[in-house]
Amino acid sequence: MNVKTIVKNAYLRTGIALVTGLVLGRLIFGTPDAGDSHAGHNHETADAAGGALPLPDEATQQPQLWTCSMHPQIRQDKPGKCPLCAMDLVPLKKASSAAGDAFDPDALLLSDEAAALAGIQTTLVRKGRPVKEIQLYGTIQPNERLVHSQVSHVSGRIERLLVDFTGESVRSGQVIASIYSPDLQNAQQELLEAAKLKDTQPVLLEAAREKLRRWKLSDGQVSLIEQSGNVSPLMDITANTHGIVIAKNVSQGDYVSQGSVLFSVADLSSVWVMFEAYEADLPYLKTGESITYTVQALPGKTFSGKITFIDPVLNRASRTARVRVETANAGNRLKPEMYAGATVHASAGQGENVITIPGTAVLWTGKRSIVYVKQADSDTPAFRLREIELGPALGNSYVVLSGLEEGEEIVTGGAFTVDASAQLEGKPSMMNSDAAPAAAGHGGSDTSSVPPDGNRQHLSAQIKVQGLCEMCKERIEQAAMSVNGVSSASWDPDTLRLRLDYDPSKTNEDEISKAIAKAGHDTDRHKAPHSTYGALPECCKYRQ
Repeated sequence: MNVKTIVKNAYLRTGIALVTGLVLGRLIFGTPDAGDSHAGHNHETADAAGGALPLPDEATQQPQLWTCSMHPQIRQDKPGKCPLCAMDLVPLKKASSAAGDAFDPDALLLSDEAAALAGIQTTLVRKGRPVKEIQLYGTIQPNERLVHSQVSHVSGRIERLLVDFTGESVRSGQVIASIYSPDLQNAQQELLEAAKLKDTQPVLLEAAREKLRRWKLSDGQVSLIEQSGNVSPLMDITANTHGIVIAKNVSQGDYVSQGSVLFSVADLSSVWVMFEAYEADLPYLKTGESITYTVQALPGKTFSGKITFIDPVLNRASRTARVRVETANAGNRLKPEMYAGATVHASAGQGENVITIPGTAVLWTGKRSIVYVKQADSDTPAFRLREIELGPALGNSYVVLSGLEEGEEIVTGGAFTVDASAQLEGKPSMMNSDAAPAAAGHGGSDTSSVPPDGNRQHLSAQIKVQGLCEMCKERIEQAAMSVNGVSSASWDPDTLRLRLDYDPSKTNEDEISKAIAKAGHDTDRHKAPHSTYGALPECCKYRQ
């Protein structure tokens, strides 16, 4: 066949053009790599028996779970409503695998950027001497040992009142009042008559003198009456101490009886500070301990004193006990009823080498106290929940009795943010008590949250089941446990809620609900057959 014939044949021309294009494409783009030979295909690797093995991505892929943002213990394998609060379920976040397999599967992983944006702060756990900081508040009060009453020693009328207002200063020996007393005049007359008989009746004269002395007349005053022969119904009352009048009980012209209190005078050279201490703080306060305090009226000034008394009886209303501090008051700068505040740093009595942590690191869930511990062997920030036992509170920190070791790193800022992220990723958290690990004291892995069969993909759910008594409870739980894949079942007669833990690869909630209905109990999904319900004991008949 000559060239002209080949050119005229259309099929040959098309074939030659196709072969030429393939050759040129191979020369221009080169030979594809061996790794690209399967690009665009979904090959499966055959095993020794000739079967197909899934690709690595398919083998490690986990089913999408759904949870409630308010009740993270709820786990569903499909979207829907929360059985507790009827909120829409949200997709459960999955942990990133960027850190490889070195991290604890129960730990929460955060990128460096996410940790910085969330404001996560950590602190190394250290041991030291625990010091409890106690705040005390109280008022300045007069020293009761230096408060004196000024009384009238005779009955009569107040003729003159030389101290006539509260707060006035008086000095010892100062005349503070003058009393008109007919009884005093009669006693002086008796003294003059007895003086006339002193040679024959000396005992009578001495009795008259003693009567006037008991009314607080001095020996000089008695002698003056005898020598002058003059009597007077007026008697001066003198102050028996120096200080400030804190109470005035009479006015000029009042009639008083013998022993009536005219004034109360307080010596303010020494005062008491009456603090109120809560009952939880009382074990850390000791008599004789020095306390430094301040008063609002004198900013920048500090005062000190010693605890002289701790009230053994608490105030029933405030649940506090009075703590008395006695202090000198030079210049009367401290005045009664001033407010005072003190900060006491007392030894917690737990020894000299114990673990203390900031209060911001602790999260409370009822009786449990938890912290988040940073995983030490991970380049990516990883945090794991740890339950600890707390000792006494030390102001803004706490003593740790167990659960932590010195040198571990805990979250002290942003603990709630870490916990919220753990809840949404299905990790042990403060809201998920069933998955929370026990106190370990070390950073090792804990398997207390793993179901008995070792499957971490168990789901938690709740089904409403009708029933009345303990027999119903036993029957419902046995029916649920009879389903293959159910690891636990607990029915609450008060709420009619059956709490389940099951393996979604083996069963589902519909199958469990059918088994319970078959046993004679209505659920929120299925109704028990009439014949089965009729065979229940009378105490278990829950239908109206």
